[in-house]
Amino acid sequence: MQTAPATIPSITGALRAVETLLIGRGQRTARRNAWTSVLEDRRRAEDRTEAQRAMERSPGPARTS
Repeated sequence: MQTAPATIPSITGALRAVETLLIGRGQRTARRNAWTSVLEDRRRAEDRTEAQRAMERSPGPARTS
C-alpha cells in the first residue's frame, strides 16, 4: 500500500507562519505597506531613468537664428 507524499510548505508559507507567531497584526501591515512603498519607489525610478534616456535620444528643439 502506498502512502501519500508528505507536503512540504513553501519557504514563503513557512516564513509567514513564523511571522504570524512573532509579530502583531499591525506591525505586519506596516511592514507590508513599507515593502509596497519600496517597490513603488523602484518602479518610479525605472520610469524616470527610461524617460531620461528617451529625452537624451530625441533631437533637441530646432533653433532659429
